Amino acid sequence: MAEVGLLPFASVALQVSKAVLPRYRSRFSKRLFNQPQLLAILCLMRYEDRTFREAEVRLSEHRELRQALGLASVPDFTTLYRFLQRLDDVTIDKAVGETVRRLRGTRRKSRRKARVAVDATGLAEGAVSTFFVRRMHHHGQKPLLWRHWLKWVVVAHLEQQFLLAQIARRGPWNDCANLPAVVETASQQTQIGLVLADAEFDSERNHTYIRRRLGAQSVIPAKRGKKIWRIHGVRAEMRRSFPRQIYRHRALIETLFSSAKRKLPARAPGRTLAIQKRQALLLGLSFNLYRPRHRYLFLRMSTEPS
Repeated sequence: MAEVGLLPFASVALQVSKAVLPRYRSRFSKRLFNQPQLLAILCLMRYEDRTFREAEVRLSEHRELRQALGLASVPDFTTLYRFLQRLDDVTIDKAVGETVRRLRGTRRKSRRKARVAVDATGLAEGAVSTFFVRRMHHHGQKPLLWRHWLKWVVVAHLEQQFLLAQIARRGPWNDCANLPAVVETASQQTQIGLVLADAEFDSERNHTYIRRRLGAQSVIPAKRGKKIWRIHGVRAEMRRSFPRQIYRHRALIETLFSSAKRKLPARAPGRTLAIQKRQALLLGLSFNLYRPRHRYLFLRMSTEPS
C-alpha cells in the first residue's frame, strides 16, 4: 500500500521536471530512462532522506511509485549519481520557478507585490547524530570540531510560505554581497514590494539596489560598525527610526526553515562540495514540491503577528 502523500509528490515532481528538462540529453542516449524521471527520483530521495542505493531498493519494492513515475525498470544507483553530477544549478532554478508558477496560480494575491525575506541557515554535511556528539564530549571532554558546513541562502515569499530563489555555499561565510543576486532571481518570479533581511545583509549598497533597481522598500537593521560611527543614507534612516512593526514579519522565514528541517532532511550529504550544493538546492526544490499537497499545515503553523 502506498504511503499517504508519496504518490502525489512523485506525480507533481515528474510534471515539473518535464516542464524544465528535455526527455533525453542527446540522440545517442540509451532511452531506458528519461531526464525528467531521474530528476523526479532525486527529489523523492530528498523528500524521504534516502541514499542512492536506498532509492534503488525503494523503487524496486514500490510498484505504485514506479507507475507514477512511468518507469518500466529501476535505474541503478550509479545512474542516479551520474545524473546528479551532470545536473546544473540553472536547471534547478528553472524547476523552482515552475513550482512558484504553480503555487501562485491565478489567485488575486498573485497580482499584489510580494513581501519577501532573505535569510540563511546551516545544513549538515553528514548524518552524525547529536547523541554521538554528546558522547564524544562526555568521554573526551572536548566538543566535536566542525570546520565547515553548508550555508543555504533563501528568498522566501512570506504570505504563501514558499521559496523564490536560493543559493548554497560553504560556510562560515558572510552573505551580504550575495543579496542582490538572489533577490534579482526572485524578482524574475514575482513583483517584489518589500524586502526584509537581518543584520548580516546590512549595507548601503543592498538598500540602494532594492530601492532603485526593484522599486521596493527595504528594511534591514543597521547594526554593522560601532554606534559612534557616523552613517549616511538609508542606513542612517534605519538607525534613526527603525520600522519595528514591519520588521516583525521577518520571523516568518524562520517558520519556513523550521518546517523544511522538520518535514524534510536538514542535511546536504555528499563527498564533494559540488554534490553538497546540489543536494541543498534539491532540498529547496523538494520543499516547494511538498507545499501544494500540504498547504493546510502551513496555514495552521503560521506565526505571523496579528
